[in-house]
Amino acid sequence: MESIQNKVLKDIRKYKLLEKGDKVLLGLSGGKDSVMLLDILNSLRKRNIIDLVAVTIDEGIHGYREEGVEIAARNAKKLGVEHKIVTFKEYFGRTLDEIISKYTIKEGRRNACTYCGVFRRWILNRVARDEGATKIATGHNLDDETQSIVMNYLEGNIQNLTRIGPKSESLNDKFTIKIKPLREIPEKEIGLYVVARELDVHFAGCPFAIESFRAEVGSFIKELSREHPTIMYSTLRGFDKMKPVLKREFSRKYPIGVCEKCGEPSAASLCKACSFLKDWEDFD
Repeated sequence: MESIQNKVLKDIRKYKLLEKGDKVLLGLSGGKDSVMLLDILNSLRKRNIIDLVAVTIDEGIHGYREEGVEIAARNAKKLGVEHKIVTFKEYFGRTLDEIISKYTIKEGRRNACTYCGVFRRWILNRVARDEGATKIATGHNLDDETQSIVMNYLEGNIQNLTRIGPKSESLNDKFTIKIKPLREIPEKEIGLYVVARELDVHFAGCPFAIESFRAEVGSFIKELSREHPTIMYSTLRGFDKMKPVLKREFSRKYPIGVCEKCGEPSAASLCKACSFLKDWEDFD
C-alpha cells in the first residue's frame, strides 16, 4: 500500500499534475480505481494542499449503477469529502438504458460506450466549471491507458493519440484540465490495494462493456501480459517517447468556439453531446 501511494504521489510531482491550492473534481464511480484515487487524494486534502469535491454520474443502468452510486456516497461521507450525484436523465432527458432500448443500430445508434464516454465528459466539464474546479481527476490506470494507445493506433486515429497522456491541456478556458494520477498503476495492483486497505468498492463490471472494442483490445493485452509481464509498461514508455513527434507532425489546432445549443466548448456548431441529441429528435 505504501509503495503504491508513494508511486502515485511521485507521478503527481513528476508530471506536475497538481499545484497547491488546486480545487480537484474527482470522478467517483464507486469502482476500485476511483475509490483508491479518492483515498490517496484525500491525504493531500487533509494536509490542506488541495481542495477536493467528488462527483458521481448515474448513467441510468438498471441493476448495475445503483450499487455503485451508494458505495461512492458512503466513501465520500466516511472521509468527509463533498459529494455530488448527477444523472444523464437530468442533463440529457434520458438514461443510458432508455437510449439503448429506444434506438436501433439501423437508426444510426452507436454502441453504449460511445454515448457514455461523450456524455460523461460533457457532464464532468460542466460540473467542474460550476464548482470552480481547476483540475478534473479520473481513475484511469495503466491497463486503461495502454488500451487507449493500442485502440487508437489500430483504428488509425492519430489525432486521438496526440491527446493521450497524464495531463490534458487546452487553450480554451472552458475546458478544465484533466489529470490521471493512476496512469502508471496496473489494474491488478489497484485491486490488491483496495482489498488490503479494506475499502468499500463496487467490483461489478458494466453490462455494456462487453460490446466495446476496448474490451477486445483489453483481452488481447492481458493475454500478451501472461508471457510478457512488462508489455504494458513498455507500450506506455514507447508511446511517451513518440508523443512529442506525433504532436509536432499530426496535431491540428481547430478553432474552438462554443456549442450553439448548450454553450459548451466545441469545434463545430454543435458539440458531440448535442449532436447526438439532435440525431434522436426524428425518433422521439
